[in-house]
Amino acid sequence: MLFAAGFGSRMQPLTADLPKPLITVAGKSLLDRTLTLAEAGGITKTVVNTHYLGEKIAKHLESCPVQVLHEPNILDTGGGLKNASPLFDGPAVFTSNSDAMWSGPNPFAHLFQNWQDDCDALLLCAPVNQIIGRVAPGDFSISQDAIVTRGGDFVYLGVQIIRLETVQHIREPQFSLNIIWDALMAKNTLRACLYPGQWCDIGKPENIALGEKMLGTSHV
Repeated sequence: MLFAAGFGSRMQPLTADLPKPLITVAGKSLLDRTLTLAEAGGITKTVVNTHYLGEKIAKHLESCPVQVLHEPNILDTGGGLKNASPLFDGPAVFTSNSDAMWSGPNPFAHLFQNWQDDCDALLLCAPVNQIIGRVAPGDFSISQDAIVTRGGDFVYLGVQIIRLETVQHIREPQFSLNIIWDALMAKNTLRACLYPGQWCDIGKPENIALGEKMLGTSHV
């Protein structure tokens, strides 16, 4: 599942009339970059949720083999995944943000290679010194056996594998995945694997140039 429902507030003024996933970096939209990586990583079914300027994303994806799920009321990440869960067949799915760029191995393939059946969610993370466009601190600590706890020097890169049953029991329609992660931490079933390449957060207008520089395609 690709999250594309946010308002892109940090990207103003670029998102005044354009949803953040359609912002172009180095000649290609963030959304298209993420979809290309997902397909190359072996993902065969993709659901894209929308809210803010969702009609523009739907039009952009008219010729793509993806399913667009519009949210009249924004549901946040956990609620969005729960809302989309009936559309998936398997017990676990990838989720991904669409506001980052990567330099290194395919993040989806790398995550899948590290998935183990004894965890409920596997987060893709990297140490802060591999992060471009974001300053310390990090989000998590990761133990030697890959167990995740809050606070530390590792940054969540916006891609995970998560079991659908973790969100399906929540009654509220709108909630963050952070609620789910906290519950999984209490059971030691939230794990992480480390990404060996670089990652750039395209969350602010000035970070576009940083992403292009990372790829060696800066036009500045």
